[in-house]
Amino acid sequence: MEKKSLIAVAAILALCCSASAVESPDRTPQHVAASKLFGETQGETRAVLMLRDGKPLLKLYAQGYSDANRFISWSMAKTVTAVLVGELVADGKLSLDAPAPFAEWRKPGDPRGGITLRQMLHMSAGLKHVETGPQLEMADTNRTLFVDGTHGMAARALAQPLEAAPGKDYEYSSLTSLLLSELITRTLTDSKDPVARANAYRAFAQERLFGPAGITSAVLEFDAAGTQIGGSIIYMNLEDWGRFGQILLDGRMPGGAEIITPDWMAFLRAPATTNPEYGGHLWLNRSAPEKDPADNALFPGMGRESAFSAIGHLGQYVIVSPEDRTVLVRLGKTNDPELGPVREALGLVMDAVAKETN
Repeated sequence: MEKKSLIAVAAILALCCSASAVESPDRTPQHVAASKLFGETQGETRAVLMLRDGKPLLKLYAQGYSDANRFISWSMAKTVTAVLVGELVADGKLSLDAPAPFAEWRKPGDPRGGITLRQMLHMSAGLKHVETGPQLEMADTNRTLFVDGTHGMAARALAQPLEAAPGKDYEYSSLTSLLLSELITRTLTDSKDPVARANAYRAFAQERLFGPAGITSAVLEFDAAGTQIGGSIIYMNLEDWGRFGQILLDGRMPGGAEIITPDWMAFLRAPATTNPEYGGHLWLNRSAPEKDPADNALFPGMGRESAFSAIGHLGQYVIVSPEDRTVLVRLGKTNDPELGPVREALGLVMDAVAKETN
């Protein structure tokens, strides 16, 4: 038997075995739709979870994966970072429309001194940046995360000049999210010691998000200066990614106490003026008029139009549908240019839930 056939058989077996662990043994429309996520066109789907009101509708693993695994966030970390920024805004320690308090940008005549938190969260800070491109080794994000910027990622990002007026253009930037993590750290501590800085960030995340949400598997990765790599690298197990999605749905911990304020929830979900499919470090189920529909971040026209998602490189998704009270998590490894079938399958799953709800 060819290798691809063996992989397909393994995926089907994993699907069947995992499905038996869900509360209902019936093959619901969601199960039928979710099975497509393990097909040959999906790259490598490793885990899928769907919740309604915090209760599992389905939970599926590919062969070799289980509750014991932590899965990398890639850019889903940006949404975690945005939630933590919101906690400091709620505390009155940061302001959404005030200039970001970086001393490096406060020199007389420096136009970066006017960059606001809102602009950073909307990816319109205007800082010179190359996220990716044909020469991967030359992209700012890759060099900073993996090559010659690892000793001080925030310092490298803070040194970038403007290439556009703040608030004028949308440009996706993992280094902007990294700067938000640095801002969180500087707000929490004046220490320059990397260990103290990392400990302060970790304790804050535990106190204000992970602990209240019941998330126990989170592992935060830091650079050599003690800055959390808040645009790219957090690990959690499948169920905890589902718990994070539940927080994005309700803004409340399982017992009902508030984690995210209603104002911050509204900000996260509201489209940026520079990009209608992007909110406050969240992707929205909308089309950008100038884009090819094949390049949509989610699946407008399928599933729920009010849905939104944390999205990470290689096909990491935590999708939330407020109308249906559902959270859908897909974790895996599919090359970004090949994610079209994955998004289509995710839309089919969300559509199946929507039809059942109606």
